[in-house]
Amino acid sequence: MAKRKLERFAAMKTFDHVVEPTMEDIKSGNFHLKGKWRSEFFKNENPIVLELGCGKGEYAVGLAKRYPNKNYIGVDIKGARMFIGAREALNANMQNVGFLRTRIDFIDAFFAENEIDEIWLTFSDPQPAKPRKRLTSELFINRYRKFLKPGGIVHVKTDSDILFEFTEEEIQEKKYTPIQSTWDLYGELIENLDEETREILDIKTHYETLFSAKGFKIKYSKFLIH
Repeated sequence: MAKRKLERFAAMKTFDHVVEPTMEDIKSGNFHLKGKWRSEFFKNENPIVLELGCGKGEYAVGLAKRYPNKNYIGVDIKGARMFIGAREALNANMQNVGFLRTRIDFIDAFFAENEIDEIWLTFSDPQPAKPRKRLTSELFINRYRKFLKPGGIVHVKTDSDILFEFTEEEIQEKKYTPIQSTWDLYGELIENLDEETREILDIKTHYETLFSAKGFKIKYSKFLIH
């Protein structure tokens, strides 16, 4: 197992579409792609969508396949998992998906004001004992504000009652704008959605597949922050 991880880490360093910043990049505030992801990384002017806590990158890659006129960046610190999606994108010669290996705590160090159009939070750690560390907490929302365009959408897909209830409370208390919300995505809402949205939401991560098989209901929330 350890050998395989090392092999994956080594392979990713050769992938042009995987960025692994140093701590100096974070501390300096001068990360070389900040404000330049479109011009220097993707080499187009298309919208950029982040998948934060991307794991194996199923959503970043899945969405990139469906929407070639958008750019996608999967963000995670777990390199051995990220390798799966990065390799798939490489083998498919996909030009509109990249990966950023870093802690999400530092996310605002890598993107400039108004650089990001949309965020996906797919099966984030619910952090039962640390509400401030939840990716929909005010701490993280304030970081997203630094680079998310006005009217930028945040999607949350989770199996966790704790995280979902917390997110719904935050939307109400902080007066974010709710767009869609359901405690049972596949049993309650999905049949009422248009075909395009249904197709997007039906992309399943590794963890979603596991949780669904165990009988957990999948929750979904879509909202705007201001």
